[in-house]
Amino acid sequence: MEQLVRVRQTFDDGTAQVIHIRESACSGDCHKCSGCGAAKETLLLLAQNPIGARAGELVKLRSETAPVMKAAVVLYILPLLLFFAGYFAGAALWSMGALVGCLAFAAGIAGVVAYDRLVAAKSKPVYTIIGYADV
Repeated sequence: MEQLVRVRQTFDDGTAQVIHIRESACSGDCHKCSGCGAAKETLLLLAQNPIGARAGELVKLRSETAPVMKAAVVLYILPLLLFFAGYFAGAALWSMGALVGCLAFAAGIAGVVAYDRLVAAKSKPVYTIIGYADV
């Protein structure tokens, strides 16, 4: 995934701190739709700086997509699969498919939360500055 960011500060170890302003889906054009008041969120990220970008420059930042896709699969697919497995097993064995399915779904959500905490404690996203912005 690529996005435009501004370099805030550079470091001697070949990294840079960059600023990314996350906007809502409406792009912040509140005057066009009667002022929805969508908030902007400012993120400070640490990125590899192989091109030697300097503070104040607008650059392209690339982040790895594999961890995001893996997290999406775990978040959406695991609870759903557990629900259906629980539903069919509960219906076949005890005639309580819906109850067992809901319990399995809750176990899937608990698994997602545990996975999220494990990944957050273990790894950090890798960002790389890949070039200057085409302005």
